[in-house]
Amino acid sequence: MWSAVRGGLRGATTAVRGARACVAPAREQLRCCSLVSADKYRNIAVVAHVDHGKTTLVDALFRSSLGAKATEKLGERAMDTGDLEKERGITILSKVTALQVEGKDGTPVTLNIVDTPGHADFGGEVERILSMVDLVCLLVDATEGPMPQTKFVLKKALHCESNPRALVVINKVDRPSAQLSAVEDSVFNLFDEMGASDEQMDYETIYASGRDGWSTAEVPDPSQYGELGETVGMQPLIDAILRSTPPPKVQSIESEPRFSMLVSMIESDPDVHMGGVMYTGKVMTGKVALNSTVSVLGADGKPRESARLIKILSRNGLARVELQEAEAGNIVTLVGLSKGQVGDTICDPTITTPFPSIPIDPPTISMLFGPNTSPLAGKSGKKLLARQIVDRLEAEARSNVAVTVGPGPGEFVEVGGRGELQIGILIETLRREGFELSIGSPQVITRMCKETGKELEPTEEVLVDVPSSMSGLVVDKVQARGGALVNMEMTEGGEGEAEGRARVEFLCPSRGLIGLRGELMRECRGEAVVNSVLHSYTPVQTIQKAIRKGSIVSMADGVAKPHSLEALESRGVLFIEPQKPVYNGQVVGESAALHDIEVNPTKQKALTNFRAAGKEDFVRLAAPRKMTLEEYIGYVSEDELIEVTPDDIRLRKKLLDPGSRAREQRAKANKLKERD
Repeated sequence: MWSAVRGGLRGATTAVRGARACVAPAREQLRCCSLVSADKYRNIAVVAHVDHGKTTLVDALFRSSLGAKATEKLGERAMDTGDLEKERGITILSKVTALQVEGKDGTPVTLNIVDTPGHADFGGEVERILSMVDLVCLLVDATEGPMPQTKFVLKKALHCESNPRALVVINKVDRPSAQLSAVEDSVFNLFDEMGASDEQMDYETIYASGRDGWSTAEVPDPSQYGELGETVGMQPLIDAILRSTPPPKVQSIESEPRFSMLVSMIESDPDVHMGGVMYTGKVMTGKVALNSTVSVLGADGKPRESARLIKILSRNGLARVELQEAEAGNIVTLVGLSKGQVGDTICDPTITTPFPSIPIDPPTISMLFGPNTSPLAGKSGKKLLARQIVDRLEAEARSNVAVTVGPGPGEFVEVGGRGELQIGILIETLRREGFELSIGSPQVITRMCKETGKELEPTEEVLVDVPSSMSGLVVDKVQARGGALVNMEMTEGGEGEAEGRARVEFLCPSRGLIGLRGELMRECRGEAVVNSVLHSYTPVQTIQKAIRKGSIVSMADGVAKPHSLEALESRGVLFIEPQKPVYNGQVVGESAALHDIEVNPTKQKALTNFRAAGKEDFVRLAAPRKMTLEEYIGYVSEDELIEVTPDDIRLRKKLLDPGSRAREQRAKANKLKERD
């Protein structure tokens, strides 16, 4: 599989070849200089598939190192500090923390830990931090085993230029459904499949329960699960980390006293630096003191700015600690700069050659972002102008390496990302900041193969976990979207489960996955778990598009009335409820027919002078279909826009005027006739 992925990434490698060529001398210079070990530091990253327990495991390390009293105020999943992370229960941004532990000879060691997202859409957050760490702590669920994101992060780590070592942690071993032997075999086979070296294959395995706060180097006895939290805690894992993690290799101060740091994260914190940004990364060479003047070099070697450092910060748990100086090998945060980007080098003003950054996989889908132009624009948002939207998106692209921003038609901006979830999170963030937006339908980003001249599209490895009785439905749905069945495994039902589960693996074009998650969730009554990760780029194939029925489009401005909605229920599924404001061109439902229908949802019941007993019944309406933002992204068609405001999410036609829509349809029909 690696050969296929390597072929798919060939285009991305070519794109950054020019930038990397100019920094090759820096890499060779680093290799030739004398390297020493920064024994006071250990830098690790915790990586895993979504819901395998990374953040919970870091919580357990907090309790073990800082004590129960110090961690009471932190609560559960302390590293998930964002509002969206807490609401959705997922990690969205990579974050750095640090613990003070004792080394082998009793000397204090700063253990820098990077907690990473587990969802494939946020894979860029994993890729950008690999240059900072010397060990990847690969977390695997004791029941599920390696999953698509497990393969993705392991592949990136094993073939990263910094060559970090690996430590395998099998988590949730106390679950009744745990399969330790099978999972260990799967992990070993995965290392072999990913082309690991002999040194990388010689990894250590730790068995843990992050929820209960214990770990052990030996396969635990199930009868001792309740005691391990009090007797051993997380110390076996900490000891294994110290054994497996080599100290950072840095140039000696004598050979290179000048300071340089590769920026891996950009964040903001009003409590630390009001209105400014902070740059986090690993100090590669030398030392830097507070109030020193430093420069920022882009990946192409051009200087961006020079400024004075007003703060140097490190971590102790979640608390920020101010330092007087930072030295090579440590992971620190610098405050005082404003124009840097992820992948830039912050260094002594006399240094002119930047350090190389890790190449990042390109985006797979794009969407158009523009100002809200509906009749209801400006009712709830405060940021309405196209210039404000562009500035905010460019700021996002500087801190998030997986997001790209480019010009679009008119006032629209084309934003690229890894998937529907990542772009949905970005839209939700802008919405909460007071923006009003018009969002276009998602489009897959293709590339041209230089060797064959064929157009290539991204293909993803898809893993669907459903009840075994629904496996046939899932296969039909995915194959209709161009997916190819790769493997299917059946497992027996666990305790309290009426039936077993099926794990179905496909290779499917990213184009066919748009809207698939929402469809499978509806068809499988919420019991489908869909995961996907980029596999390779393959020639564009003809696939059957998902047949979406027509839209029910409002032809009037006003407020939706119960009397009108009652008459419309027989014509399809409604998206709105009574007393909601509507306008001409707004999509208020899904038609039962394949074509659009125009209706007047504001029509009131005619009043008369006649009265009769039993004729004045209340109108009883079915509940409207409520969709999340991600479901809207998968649902919207090419002639529609998603209207996003702080108070509501609506669907509308691109052209609000019915006459304009009719002329456009006739023009498309004429073009098709000319082709035929």
